[in-house]
Amino acid sequence: MEMGNDQVTAQETAEIMRLARQGLEVEGDFVELGCYRGDTSVLLGKLLVESASPFVNCGKPVENLRKSSQKMCKNHSNQCKTNEKLCKTSSNLVENLSKNPISAVEKPCKNAEISRDYSNFALKKLWLYDSFAGLPEKSLADQSGAGQSFQKGEFLVTKRAVVEKMRRHGLKNVIVKKAWFADLTDADLPPQIAFAFLDGDLYESIKVSLQLVAPRLTKRGIIVVHDYNNPELPGASRAVEEFLRARPCFRFQQKHSLAILQEKCP
Repeated sequence: MEMGNDQVTAQETAEIMRLARQGLEVEGDFVELGCYRGDTSVLLGKLLVESASPFVNCGKPVENLRKSSQKMCKNHSNQCKTNEKLCKTSSNLVENLSKNPISAVEKPCKNAEISRDYSNFALKKLWLYDSFAGLPEKSLADQSGAGQSFQKGEFLVTKRAVVEKMRRHGLKNVIVKKAWFADLTDADLPPQIAFAFLDGDLYESIKVSLQLVAPRLTKRGIIVVHDYNNPELPGASRAVEEFLRARPCFRFQQKHSLAILQEKCP
């Protein structure tokens, strides 16, 4: 899949994925509030599946693991000699991963040498939230003389379209929830969040998203807010700045149009 789309540039997408990889180091799931067509969601979902594989350090994408399982065994000849079951186990793992990427990695091969501890990754999921009804009405905080885009009803994509896109890419570690952000309850969100991408465009959407995510953010977790310095969407930056004033323990960094938030207090 190409990096970037008509709303998130290739540079922004590269930065989002770089930060998401840092989120792999931390306990908790990934969330995306405002998934639109699910382009970024596919990249995040694939990242989680790839990271859950005990052969992630081989650099093979999940969809190619089946074809390359024999090659992996040759590359790990020393392991195969010490335990002939390793190759068979890896082949079974690949077979199971295509059917159920989460459960398949809950019992990785004990003899596989892994450069890092990926035991938490098998539990990570990607939670997607969207109204699937387009944008809500703008508030006064969203009014801008820079343009008249981002009106009510824009960016309408059906939930079914996004769910089918996840299926086409073989992603079974994704949970899709249709709701306005203000209607979400505790039961709708994961208890721990390692990485959050917030792309709600408007003031209230970003404000509510931050309120939902911040209490669940684990230590060293990362929040990325899109459109922070977009002149057509002043409400996004206002919501971020209000959040930072109320929570001085959060560190702020800007890259492209992204606001990157991470707790700096112990």
